[in-house]
Amino acid sequence: MLHVATVSELRAALKEVPGPVGLVPTMGALHEGHMSLVRQACAEGATVVASIFVNPAQFAPGEDLERYPRPLEHDLDLLSEAGVDVVFTPTVEEMYGSGSATAVHVEGPAESLEGAARPGHFDGVATVVAKLLIQASPDRAYFGRKDAQQVAVVRRLVADLDLPVQVVVLPTVREDDGLAISSRNAYLTAAQRQAAPVLFRALSAARDRFHSGTQEADVLEAGCRALIAGEPLVESVDYVSVVDADTMAPWGGEGPCLMVAAVRLGEVRLIDNVVLD
Repeated sequence: MLHVATVSELRAALKEVPGPVGLVPTMGALHEGHMSLVRQACAEGATVVASIFVNPAQFAPGEDLERYPRPLEHDLDLLSEAGVDVVFTPTVEEMYGSGSATAVHVEGPAESLEGAARPGHFDGVATVVAKLLIQASPDRAYFGRKDAQQVAVVRRLVADLDLPVQVVVLPTVREDDGLAISSRNAYLTAAQRQAAPVLFRALSAARDRFHSGTQEADVLEAGCRALIAGEPLVESVDYVSVVDADTMAPWGGEGPCLMVAAVRLGEVRLIDNVVLD
């Protein structure tokens, strides 16, 4: 496995590699969710690139940028064992450079929910993803469905900028009790960790009601909120919403949709979603 840290090294490494090339963008602190993407990329591509970059542009003031875990050596071992060909670990200075004055802003799917709760977050996501796609020029890029709004933003970005890459989206990987695997789960106390699966239970109950014929968004949302509110350690529910899977706008009753939710347990904010089909 080749480990590079500059854009010029990355481009040189990928200049004559066999295709198709798969890219798995990450912020490190790799877990089974990331590794499921890596394994799929290795199964589908001749050359696999993984990036590890804790992107400051997608963290708002007061968020957990400084304490975000950075176990680089452990991450490199995991990627090597999985068969990744090239790992790209740029510094902030390498990615953004002195005097950087360009950012990518995606309207539509980036404006509501996480976009409203975390102003500027999706500008940071869109900018770094655009840069990685330009730098690595992959045939496929792999993302997890847990971050459903991020997926919608990336798909819009790729379509609008005519980027020649296929966005591959894989199912959310969960713990045995249903909690979506996330690097931030490590911040939960033991009691909060026991309470956290209420989010997926509530979303799953709403999905079951949808399948049983209850398809009024407000009824589904109210029922989901009520189930979450029954857990005392959930301090707040930031949102529960039935949305169009592509636009993240409120679902109009036709086409693919998701139920998305965000809750807070102490200082930890968890997001999750289920497909309603």
